[in-house]
Amino acid sequence: MFTFTRNEKRDLIIAFIVISIAFAISNVGLNVHGFISILPIVMVGAGIGCLLHELGQKYVAMKYGYQAEFKAWPLGLVIALATAFIGWVFAAPGSTEVYADNVSDEMNGKISIAGPMANMGLALIFIAIASLAYPFKDHSMTLTLIYLICTVGFSVNSFLATFNLLPLYSLDGTKVLKWNAKYWIIIFAVAVIMLLTSISIGAEDMVKLIISMSGI
Repeated sequence: MFTFTRNEKRDLIIAFIVISIAFAISNVGLNVHGFISILPIVMVGAGIGCLLHELGQKYVAMKYGYQAEFKAWPLGLVIALATAFIGWVFAAPGSTEVYADNVSDEMNGKISIAGPMANMGLALIFIAIASLAYPFKDHSMTLTLIYLICTVGFSVNSFLATFNLLPLYSLDGTKVLKWNAKYWIIIFAVAVIMLLTSISIGAEDMVKLIISMSGI
């Protein structure tokens, strides 16, 4: 059964709030009006992305019969807020702990890769919805808001996937690479392409390209 402990619920809520605040600050800095305006948008794109990342790993762990619980990393939360002021968020608010005596490298890798893949899947959903909303956004405030949420969501989740797949200590990439280098190369390459595309082309131009190619 997919259940949560009281401490886990608390830690997930804290991580959701802190990561949302961090990404909002990274976008507008100390501009209070800008922060208030963008925070609700970022809470959907970044906050939900953070939650799904951890819940994806928890789901896979429990699917294979392990007990798993998300635990916030206080230092990581502080670092996320501190790095936000330089426009780059160190997005490591915590980790999903698996309670088992012997977890193989393969199982650890499968659990770890679920988080970045959840972010990549969410990013693709966001860009697809943005493409559907774009032609009508000038005629509806609601669709304009949905469009903004989805373009931000695509960029943020592409970043979250790429960042977490870096082969650095404690990040998912280290565990995936230890399990299967080929899988890591493929999934990391896709994540990097998504991130670089969002940076170099921009989400709005990507939407226009998708629309022109699909004939929406």
